[in-house]
Amino acid sequence: MVKKIFNQTGPGPLIAAAFIGPGTITLCTIIGAQYGLELIWAILLAIIAAIILQGMAVRIGVLGQKSIIQVIKDEIKTPWIKSGLLILIFLAIMIGNTAYEAGNISGAVLGLETLFGKKILSVFDYKINLFSIGIGLIAGSLLAVGKYKIIERSLIILVILMSISFLITAMVTGPPILNVLKNIISFSIPQGSILNIIGLVGTTIVPYNLFLHTELVREKWDKKSDLPFAIKDMLIALVLGGIISMSVIITAASIKSLQIESAADLATGLEPLFGSFAKYFLSFGLFAAGVTSTITAPLAAAYVVCGCVGWKSDLKSLNFQRVWGIVILFGILFSATGLKLIFIIQFAQITNGILLPIIVAILLWIMNKASFLGNSKNNLRQNVLGLLIILISVFLSLRSLWSVYQSI
Repeated sequence: MVKKIFNQTGPGPLIAAAFIGPGTITLCTIIGAQYGLELIWAILLAIIAAIILQGMAVRIGVLGQKSIIQVIKDEIKTPWIKSGLLILIFLAIMIGNTAYEAGNISGAVLGLETLFGKKILSVFDYKINLFSIGIGLIAGSLLAVGKYKIIERSLIILVILMSISFLITAMVTGPPILNVLKNIISFSIPQGSILNIIGLVGTTIVPYNLFLHTELVREKWDKKSDLPFAIKDMLIALVLGGIISMSVIITAASIKSLQIESAADLATGLEPLFGSFAKYFLSFGLFAAGVTSTITAPLAAAYVVCGCVGWKSDLKSLNFQRVWGIVILFGILFSATGLKLIFIIQFAQITNGILLPIIVAILLWIMNKASFLGNSKNNLRQNVLGLLIILISVFLSLRSLWSVYQSI
């Protein structure tokens, strides 16, 4: 039975693992603490937007049997546009995912530190977090095995455990289900909450997830008749991710009288109110969210970089391993030492801010090419939804660039 479930499951859990990281958990925590359940409907909006875009990525991978990078290389005929786009993608994903990786590792560390306290090693004038090194080594070991099924099944188990952890915590601390359902369809916008709403969409629609999904589905499925299985796999994963995000908001809303600024504060705040069990479940959920994202971020970077440069995209390829190894190494370095290289973070924000609307536009362009997808190209409804997502991504891009400008 268990083996059958694993065999029928595609890369959906990896995609859920990629976007339900510490950043999403932290944002949901802050939103729940500040606004209670009033913004829980925004999760539904974010998941719908993600389903539209990830659905395009799935169709490109299954029906076209090409990565997004390969389609760009094949379909864009103007050399300087093609080269400029590939350079932007290379820089945005490689540098951006290194910054994400440091955050993912640090998020998993928060989960462990909530339960076991800090584990710091002093070397000369430097303080090194041992948990950061351990989590990085776990991610590196799984990727070094070079077997996709082992990575996939490890992440499926972690995502399931993460889901159970957050769901149980929400049930222990949460309000009646009717109250939750009421807020899902309320669409209320409290004063000062618009940036948080857009932020939820931004943490769900991540550029590297689109590249990663296309790569993984074409490795799993190679026939047009497989498309329904790929879409179903994607839908289950994203809906599950939405439920996890809602669970965190519900949990945070239950203790909004406390000063909550991170998921670690949320875990600590649960103990005096609801006993130690909720704290343990939430801490493990935060740890699992960090570990799963720690694996998917370097994996996505390796696929994208190898595609841009023309290297073989294979888990056992030396160049492929070097790319994910660099991402994990620098992620460990920044997380373990607490280095805040503001220039790198700002550059990552700038490149990803520019990349998101461009990639969304390219996806929509690809989905309308009859020469590539034939009768499976987008219909009018899909194009209208796609254009709406482009507008949202432009807003996200401008917001990201403005935040960088204000910090300079």
